[in-house]
Amino acid sequence: MIDQVRAFNRTVTQRVGALDDHYLSRDRPLGEARVLWEIGPSGCDVRALRSRLSLDSGYLSRLLRSLERADLVKVMANAPDKRMRTAHLTAKGRKERVLLDRRSDALAHSMLEPLAESQRKRLVEAMREVEQLLTASLITIEPVDPSNRYAQYCLREYFAELDRRFDSGFDPDATLPADPEEMRPPGGTFLVGMLRGEPVCCGALKFHGKAPAYLKRMWVSPSVRGLGLGRRLLAELERRAAQHGCRAVQLETNRVLVEAIAMYRSSGYREVAAFNDEPYGDHWFEKSIGGAGAKRSRL
Repeated sequence: MIDQVRAFNRTVTQRVGALDDHYLSRDRPLGEARVLWEIGPSGCDVRALRSRLSLDSGYLSRLLRSLERADLVKVMANAPDKRMRTAHLTAKGRKERVLLDRRSDALAHSMLEPLAESQRKRLVEAMREVEQLLTASLITIEPVDPSNRYAQYCLREYFAELDRRFDSGFDPDATLPADPEEMRPPGGTFLVGMLRGEPVCCGALKFHGKAPAYLKRMWVSPSVRGLGLGRRLLAELERRAAQHGCRAVQLETNRVLVEAIAMYRSSGYREVAAFNDEPYGDHWFEKSIGGAGAKRSRL
């Protein structure tokens, strides 16, 4: 597998011209062209730019200085926080970006034109799948404090989706509590998934000694659904519950969340009698973990 990935990387870097100091026949390499494109017509915060492109701050600074010297970009401090900086395209930079767009289209055409129609369809479908899988591989899942701004963003989106989907809406004050203190160590854990500097999923556990861990607040952004992120997040929560010494995980869910119910069942959860009085609960599930179960969750 490693050999195939490396061969793929070599072919792609050659075909897209990543090794050329004059990418798309312009006077700059691919890195500078990519930054120019990402800044966009509306400008971009430098910190967000660094997160989106996964660039080291020093390297990004060098790229921006080079683009400034070419009069393509202007980096300005934000008011009132002078520590924050935003990159904007100059008039020359906007024209350059338009030209890069046209030449990028031409490069894409040059990849498709030599192929038969059936080969073009195969290539485009393969590219779509590779893009999805590479996007999934970029997502990192880490524990954060539940009062963290990314955690709070996820919770707001989670509550808003439940309110849209539940027949009678959703009131966070009416559901069983999951206070921040219950979802931070040692009482629990709160996980957030990040993609290009933005939060895209969350999930939490409440611990009760050796009793089953209680899974709460599991949400995946619609923008990344279909990438297997829900199962990955669930497996990571199970792994952490097993590390804590729990032998089982319990959860409840609402009947309208049919995708979640299907995922829980196919992940080894069995339906059990109600173990709490959650007003929005229609189904209660439990899964044994530890031993073989913990080993499977790490795969």
